[in-house]
Amino acid sequence: MRKIQLIVLLLISAIYFQGCKKDVVTSASTTSDKILAANINGVVWYPDTVTARITFNDATKVKTFSVIGTADSKRVIFNINVPNGTNTNSFPLATYKVDGTGKLNMAYYTLQKDATGNYVYVQTGTVESGSGLATITAIDTVAKVITGTYSFTSKKVNLNPDGSYQSIEISQILLGTFDKLPYVLGNGNL
Repeated sequence: MRKIQLIVLLLISAIYFQGCKKDVVTSASTTSDKILAANINGVVWYPDTVTARITFNDATKVKTFSVIGTADSKRVIFNINVPNGTNTNSFPLATYKVDGTGKLNMAYYTLQKDATGNYVYVQTGTVESGSGLATITAIDTVAKVITGTYSFTSKKVNLNPDGSYQSIEISQILLGTFDKLPYVLGNGNL
């Protein structure tokens, strides 16, 4: 009888310990596993359409990294322009700032109905000097993917007919990431 109790106890113990496994802990993160993401005016945004391209202009020797992301009636565009660039499929790892020189151009668009009743993307304000930055942190030229961060604030000033201020609209595109974003090599604009 005692042997049976011991065997049952060992069997129950084995089953119990087999069920005890270390839990996998996942932490909350502000970075997305999506290839392009941002926080637009406090709301997480993941574009469903993304285009990225690296181009080189032989005449001006300017290398450009361009990104367009579109979803939920919102569009984010940014272009990083590097003067005196080289015609390779790589891109310099650096932080670029909106500073009025044209090295970094950023824009935020929203879908609106035009005068003819068609829906078109309209730029919402402008990104002034010191109000935006993008950082290229990694590039894999074999897989043709690029990684980095971006953020900017777009400001639209609405005026009354007499020229006085009516309102100012601020759009914040923050915590932007592009993670192993596939890019193509090409010429011209997106």
